Formats: sequence, C-alpha cells, structure tokens
Amino acid sequence: MSRIPIRVRLTLAFAVAMAIVLAGVGVLVHHRVGNELLASIDQSLRAQAAEARQHAGSERQLVDQDVTGGLTLAQLVSPSGRVLVSEPGGIGRLLTPADAAAVARGGTVLRSEPVLHRKGEWRVLAVSAGRYGVVVVARPLAARAESLDHLRHELVLFLTLALVISSLAGYGLAAGALRPVEAMRRRAAAVTARRPGRLPVPRSNDEISRLAETLNDMLARLEASFEHERRFVADAAHELRTPLALLRAELELALRRPRSREELEDALRSAAEETERLSRLAEDLLLIARADQGALPIRRERVAAGEVLAMVAARYASIAELEVEESDALLDADPARVEQALGNLVDNALAYGGPHVVLSAVERDDVVELHVSDDGPGFPEEFRELAFDRFTRADEARGRGGTGLGLAIVALIASAHGTPVGLRNRPEGGADVWLAVPRAPAPPDRRRVGAESESQPQMSRG
Repeated sequence: MSRIPIRVRLTLAFAVAMAIVLAGVGVLVHHRVGNELLASIDQSLRAQAAEARQHAGSERQLVDQDVTGGLTLAQLVSPSGRVLVSEPGGIGRLLTPADAAAVARGGTVLRSEPVLHRKGEWRVLAVSAGRYGVVVVARPLAARAESLDHLRHELVLFLTLALVISSLAGYGLAAGALRPVEAMRRRAAAVTARRPGRLPVPRSNDEISRLAETLNDMLARLEASFEHERRFVADAAHELRTPLALLRAELELALRRPRSREELEDALRSAAEETERLSRLAEDLLLIARADQGALPIRRERVAAGEVLAMVAARYASIAELEVEESDALLDADPARVEQALGNLVDNALAYGGPHVVLSAVERDDVVELHVSDDGPGFPEEFRELAFDRFTRADEARGRGGTGLGLAIVALIASAHGTPVGLRNRPEGGADVWLAVPRAPAPPDRRRVGAESESQPQMSRG
C-alpha cells in the first residue's frame, strides 16, 4: 500500500467514502419511496373500505370495480369469519375467523400477505361494518414491487455513474493539489551543494505554499552553512599554507650551504616560531571543529575572578606588564576555558593595541564581565559586527598577523557558558573587549561565623 502514489491512495479513500455515502443515499431513497407507495396504497384501501361499509347490506357492489380497475378484492365477513359477500367470486378467504372476531370488536387489520389463488403479495385492510359484519379489501403490491425494482435499477446505474464521476473528479483534485508538490520535488532533486536553488512557491496561501516557504528557508540556511564551511576550509588551508611555506623556506635556506652556528640557531629559532604558530592554529581549528559538532565541553567550578585575571597576567609577565584591577566577584565557570579566552583577548590587545593593557571584572546581574582594555587605535566601525566571526581580521586598522580565530574562540567559550561577548571603542581611546560568565553565589561570611563562635562563653577545662 505504501508503494501506491499518494494521489491514487487519496482517490481510493475518497471513492470508498463516496461509495458508502451513495449506498446510504440509495438505501434511504429506496426505503422512502417504498414507504410512500405503501402509504398511497393504504390510503386507497381506506377509501375503498369506507365505500364498502356504506354499500354493505345493500344490493350494490362493495367497491366500484370500474374505478379501481378491477384490482381490488372485497369481502363482507361475519364476526365468526364466514364469507358473506365476495367480489369477485372464487377468491379465498381474506381474513381468518380470529381476525374477523377481533375486527368486529372494533379492531383493525392492515398487513401484507399472499392471497389464495392470487399471485404475489397483497395489502389487506379489514374494518368493522357494524351490524353487517366486517369489511375486508385488498390490493396487489405488484405495481409497488415493479416500481421499486425500476427504482433500484436506476439507482444502481445513477449511483455507479456518480461514483465514477466523483472518483475521477477526486483524482483530478488530488492531482491538482499535489502538482505543486511534484514541481517542488523535481526542483529539489536538482538542488546540490554545488548547484543551490529554491523551490517554487504556489500562489495559493495554503499548507503547501507554507511548506515551500519553510523548505526554502531551510535551503537558505543549508546554503549559508555550506558556504560558511567552504570559506572555513579555504581560510584554514590558506592559514596553514603560509606557516608551512615559511617553515619549508627556512629549512631549505639553512640546508642550501654551510652555515655558522649563529645562522643555524636563527633558522631553527624562526622554524620553531612557525611550528608554534602551526600548533596554535591546529589547536584552534580542533576546538572550532569540536564546537561545531556540539556544545563545547566545560567543567564548571567556583573560582574567584581576581584569581583568574592574576593567572592570565602572570602568564604574560615575561613579555608585558598587565594591569589587573582587584575584584571580589566569584565565577561559576571553567577556569581553563576562561583563561584561554582571556589569553586570546590579551594576545589581540598586545598585537594590535597599545602597550597598556588592563584586566578587570564587572558584575552585572547574574553574570560577571571579564574585560581586556588597551589604549590602541580601537576597532574600525565596519569590523565591529564581524569581529567574532572566524578568520576575520581588521588588518587595515589593527596591523597584520594572527589567524583571525582568537575572537571566534572567545565567542565559542562564552556560548558554552550560555553568556554573551561584546566589544566597544573607549571614548578616551583604545578597545575594550569582554566575555561574560555566570556569577557564583557568595559563600557565607566565615569571619562572622568565627566571631559569633568566639563570643560564646567557653567552658573551662576541669
């Protein structure tokens, strides 16, 4: 069943539903017409029974056969069931003695039953004629049966034709409704990573048009993701190619002719710098790849913000003197990741900013902002919105060098903590870049607890 096209399945379901509805309509029409025909016969029988009661005891016929077309049978029966008058003669008894006695007491008999020596079913009506006995009239149901038979054939033909037409119409509607889906399928089959595209959107504002718009939004996101990955791979290859080329050139120059010890040391020192740059770039790329596969793993600890800032400043003590502002803020964060992010910010500040770099912590609501400020030229306006993207550098205003991954990794570490990053140009000059980390609740004041314990009277030793 799942291999059958949707339009065929919809048509079959619609045809089954229509068949049930049409069959119900046919049964209802047949039943209503049969009841109406029977009610018409009963009405004629009542009129003829009334006429027969008037003619009972006279010389006239019980019913006028010319008016009834000779189709009505009539009998005048005594309360004991004996037939007194029968029109026409030679017909069997129409009423049993028990029924005759019941009708003579004021009852009425109206039923369908066969009549002796007559074909088919008859409708029999018996009413009391007073002192003359009981009047019984009967009419054949053959005409009603024939009419119902014709009606049944016509209903079968008409309803079958209606079912076929409605099924074809249902198939056409299903095909028309699914035509935009088929158009989207054909267009989607042609979409690849190298040949991006969009699906056609139907003009009707219905579920299919909204589906097409949703799929187009998804394709746009996928296209942007593919483009981002292509740029990432291209930029990574470019960044790796430069230090590798420099490293190769340094080694080739060192091996090209005999060198002095000092020259070999310079070559090896330059090669070591390029190797260090390659190592940092590989670690940064690995970190970004892990973040792209899922949330960056972090190990939260309660740590003092001042302690983290002091450790970062101590790491750079041999190359720069960083100013650290005191802070009592407590962090609920991964200290290793936070130090890594602050190290990237300090690297940027030392490479592109002025010689004066300040580390500080600012408490805001439930987070602590860890700031790295310098007194350099600041960020160009067009770069500020792209500063935390991968492989972006403000080379024109901030100098050259670096991989363009430092601020991107800062943003990843902040995102892993569920907090934002930010940057601004300070009014007095220089750049201010920060990442926010969750603030830890302050522990109870141990000095107060100690003071309270000392105020308690101490027991003397016995």
